[in-house]
Amino acid sequence: MKIDFDLADTVAIIAEEGTLEAAARRMRMTPSAVSQRLRAIEDQLGRVLLVRSKPVRPTDAGDAVIRLARQARVLEHDALAGIGGARADDGADEGPVSVPLAVNADSLATWFLTPLARLRARHPVVFDLHRDDQDFTAALLEGGTVMGAVTSRAEPVAGCRVTALGVMRYEAVATPDFVARYLTTSRDDTRALAAAPVVQFDRRDDLQDRWLREQGISGSDAPRHYVPASHDFAQAVGLGFGWGLLPGFQSDVGLEAGALVRLGGPPIDVPLYWQQWNLCSPLLDAVATAIVEEGRRVLRPAPSLNRR
Repeated sequence: MKIDFDLADTVAIIAEEGTLEAAARRMRMTPSAVSQRLRAIEDQLGRVLLVRSKPVRPTDAGDAVIRLARQARVLEHDALAGIGGARADDGADEGPVSVPLAVNADSLATWFLTPLARLRARHPVVFDLHRDDQDFTAALLEGGTVMGAVTSRAEPVAGCRVTALGVMRYEAVATPDFVARYLTTSRDDTRALAAAPVVQFDRRDDLQDRWLREQGISGSDAPRHYVPASHDFAQAVGLGFGWGLLPGFQSDVGLEAGALVRLGGPPIDVPLYWQQWNLCSPLLDAVATAIVEEGRRVLRPAPSLNRR
C-alpha cells in the first residue's frame, strides 16, 4: 500500500485549517472536492483520519498521515532549493514552506524569536508556533503536530534527535511592598510565605510549588493568581499581585533597580533541549543550528548537560 502525497497533504491542510470550508479556501477548491479527497485517502487506507468535529480532530492514524505530509513538504522544499527554486506548473511561486515548532512560554517571550528572525531573512519560510509548558511540548512533536520543539525532555522522542540547549534559571522574587505587607516578620517565616498570594502561569505550572517544597513549605492554601502569558506573568509579579519565579531575562532589570527583591532559597534550574524530526533536511538543520546557537549563547551552561 502506498500513500498518495497529495491526498496526505489534503489531510494536513484540513487539520491545520480546522474545517473543510477553510481548507477549501486555502486549496482553491470547493468543499465538496476537499471532502472527496479526504474520503478517497480514508477508503484507500481503511482508516478514519479526521473526526468531523469543529475544529476537526485527527485520529492516531490521521496524526501519522499528517506527519508524513509535513515531512514531505520539508523534503520537497529542500529538493526545489537544490534544483534552483523550481516553480509550479502555472508559473507561480510555490510560496514559503510552513515550519511548525513548539516552544515554552518563557523562551518564546525572551530569546526564541531572535534566531527565527535571522533564519527568516535567509530562507523562504513561515513559522507556525505552538506555545506550551516545556514539560509538554515534546508531546506535540510526538504526535506530529510540530517538526521541532524546545522541551525539558532529555530522552529523544521516537524518530527524533535531541540537542542540549542550556539551563533557564528561575528565582523567587516579589516587590518590596509585597514583602513588607505579607512577609513582615521575616522572609524566612514559612507560615507567612505559605499563606502569601502567589502568581502561577496555569494549573499545570508547578514551579512555585516545587520551590516551596524545597523550602519545606506547603503552599496548598495560598491564594493564587493565574496569569497564562509570560510577559503578563512577569508584569503581575512586578505589580505586586503575588510572588513568583522569574527567569533572569525578566527579573534582572527589576532586581537591579530595586523594583523587585529576591525571597531567598536556591534557584530552580530548568534544563532545556531542542528536539526535531530525524530527517536529512538542510532546512531543518538550518532551523536547529539557529536555535541551538542562540540558546547556548543566552542560556546558562550546565556541565551535566551533554552538549552534542
